[in-house]
Amino acid sequence: MYFVYILRSLKNYYIYIGSTEDVCNRLNLHNRGRVKSTKAYRPWQLLEKQEFNTRSEAVKRERFLKTHQQKEILKKKYGQVAKW
Repeated sequence: MYFVYILRSLKNYYIYIGSTEDVCNRLNLHNRGRVKSTKAYRPWQLLEKQEFNTRSEAVKRERFLKTHQQKEILKKKYGQVAKW
């Protein structure tokens, strides 16, 4: 199984979207500062995860969520500015 996950920084409330096979491990990496692009915004909180059968489906959904229109929907849903 593959997942798309949405995180929120508890430091500045930025939203981050990614995909992985292991959400718990990936969240742990984000919070330990092992992901360069999110290191400065720790700690992170998992807001949502979506499950997919294949990696290509997950990556396709991740890219879709990062479009301008979807960013606006996420802003309304979570009440914060989405930064990628």
